[in-house]
Amino acid sequence: MRVLVTGGGGFLGSHLVERLQAEGIEPFVVRRRDYDLTDASAAAQLFEDARPELVFHLAAEVGGIGANRANPGRYWYANLMMGAHVLEQARLHRTGKVVTLGTICEYPKLAPLPFREDDLWDGYPEETNAPYGIAKKSILVGAQTYRQQYGLDAIHLLPVNLYGPRDNFDLETSHVIPALIRKMLEAQERGEDEIVLWGDGSPTREFFYVEDCVEGLWLAAQRYDGAEPVNLGTGVEISIGDLAGLVAELTGYAGEIVWDTSKPNGQPRRRLDVSRAKELFGFEARVPLREGLERTIAWYRATAPAATHSR
Repeated sequence: MRVLVTGGGGFLGSHLVERLQAEGIEPFVVRRRDYDLTDASAAAQLFEDARPELVFHLAAEVGGIGANRANPGRYWYANLMMGAHVLEQARLHRTGKVVTLGTICEYPKLAPLPFREDDLWDGYPEETNAPYGIAKKSILVGAQTYRQQYGLDAIHLLPVNLYGPRDNFDLETSHVIPALIRKMLEAQERGEDEIVLWGDGSPTREFFYVEDCVEGLWLAAQRYDGAEPVNLGTGVEISIGDLAGLVAELTGYAGEIVWDTSKPNGQPRRRLDVSRAKELFGFEARVPLREGLERTIAWYRATAPAATHSR
């Protein structure tokens, strides 16, 4: 099978490539330096070169709250264009199947918990990541309409907050788990007795180990051919305050945690209803948060400081 992985050199993509190789598949891996998918001609050239039967569209421009606030226009444009070009080229080249990756940021800011796929259109996303979320939601619409008009088998998956080895640890653009790990380990190294975190620690998040996500992508590619979006996650939430305490315990950080309440909290709560994934293609997450954090911290300890400059 000819498999194309956009974003294959990134965090999630690199893990997916390893999973495919374990299945005996050597995928065509797309990195930004090779093909700029925001450019229609580059996307067309990619599909001419790869001639894929299956596409995993993972390429994205994304970051934490700070990065979303700094790049709202870029994140909207880049993610929208990349997704639209991939779908159009898949149509033109009669690609057998396209797996598009959405985001938890597509959900309304005040969606009832747990987030159910049927609630996706019941409000506007949380403001700090709305441009990114709306761009990704447009890819869902594109997948559904291309299925309806052209018969393209395009599915849309909604993973919750990812973490794990090879995550982005750049403090300017990282998400909360890698930022916590890096800040706490570096504070210990420098002998500092406090770290400052954004918000007040009250929001909740659900965290999804990267290898679990890869398994969900693989199962969906094999077993799911429907138009409706599907959540991928654990169904378990934790407050940012409790998460900070857990990371402190696992890293051995004994200093003070100071909350900067002048900074935004982001979406108040996040927890997914993950029943659809189990029902439709038999996926259930396996790695508990503590175990996943232990693996991630061990990887970072073994690779820092190189890991902090990997993006």
